[in-house]
Amino acid sequence: MSHRPTRVLVLNSGSSSVKYQLLDMRDSSRLAVGLVERIGEQTSRLKHTCLGSGDTREAVGPIADHEAALKAVAEELGRDGLGLDSPELAAIGHRVVHGGMFFTEPTVIDDAVLAEIERLIPVAPLHNPANLTGIRTAQALRPDLPQVAVFDTAFHTTMPESAARYAIDPRVADRYRIRRYGFHGTSHAYVSRATARLLGKTPEEVNVIVLHLGNGASASAVQGGRCVDTSMGLTPLEGLVMGTRSGDLDPAVIFHLARVGGMSMDEIDTLLNKRSGLFGLCGDNDMREIRRRIDEGDEEAELAFDIYIHRLKKYIGAYCAVLGRVDAVAFTAGVGENAAPVREAAVAGLEGLGLAVDPGLNAVRGDEPRLISPAGARVAVAVVPTDEELEIATQTYALVGTGSAPVGNNS
Repeated sequence: MSHRPTRVLVLNSGSSSVKYQLLDMRDSSRLAVGLVERIGEQTSRLKHTCLGSGDTREAVGPIADHEAALKAVAEELGRDGLGLDSPELAAIGHRVVHGGMFFTEPTVIDDAVLAEIERLIPVAPLHNPANLTGIRTAQALRPDLPQVAVFDTAFHTTMPESAARYAIDPRVADRYRIRRYGFHGTSHAYVSRATARLLGKTPEEVNVIVLHLGNGASASAVQGGRCVDTSMGLTPLEGLVMGTRSGDLDPAVIFHLARVGGMSMDEIDTLLNKRSGLFGLCGDNDMREIRRRIDEGDEEAELAFDIYIHRLKKYIGAYCAVLGRVDAVAFTAGVGENAAPVREAAVAGLEGLGLAVDPGLNAVRGDEPRLISPAGARVAVAVVPTDEELEIATQTYALVGTGSAPVGNNS
């Protein structure tokens, strides 16, 4: 093969799932996408789509572990002539949730990088082990190929210490790596840049508040292309009200539940991460279902929605103060892109901050970035579909596509 390989396989290994996309970086087009879910169960499912032919294949049956899952993915890609053995494959890009302060940029993976990701497991016990398994399995399948880690936390490492530090004894904080790291970084990076493009400006020219509203939800304040504050903290539990997570909480609630409620730390962890948020408030974490219930007069669903919006509005106001000047507020991810009532409610009453939504524009659905603020609004309000896989592929290819990839910490 005389020309440079241009394909990047993006792997997102979760605790019981693997999402993947194969992209051709000549034009950022997708060649194949797929998902393996319920890994380790008898009812594991693999769904694979070859975008060239439009063929979709599904298989249900036991997939024992991530190694078996990735081998099945490789087999499906091979059936479409897109296998892992292709000379067109330039690299494999891996989403890694927690990179701590060590990793500030995408990084070619070596033994030292793997060891550091492993050392961060205590602050990301659900995610980093699965990310590691995906990396090691991919390395075994293609040991000759560059493997690149793209970290959820990296975009937020530009936060000043005043935003990243908690007000606790710094010796204790440093010993246990306690600080605000933030998450969804690939999404915040992609959306803040796409918002600048939508405004016809460079990222360095604009200040953007990005609202990533999915089942997990986070806000960020991006000043001239650099993150200066974000709502998630040491873990993805802090900040906005989410699908099943509480978000901001008086820390003494935990002591109270332990001392007065007699709950164990594991029980409290489960309560705050899996049985709180919208689900804890009204039994549903699907915003479509919550809106349907509100339309039918369900007061429990209405209160859950109001709490969700109240918290969101507080963060918009706070980040207006942090940034000083705001050029745009961008809504993204499942709820942000699709729930018009959430966008409308979030900026209602914030006209004094220059924020408003045009009802007609807000009601339009689409896959492209678009403005939903009235013409001439002081602050643009935008809907910008996120594309974390493209962001990971772009960062991966930028690192290895030249053939001179740095390895290890390149902060």
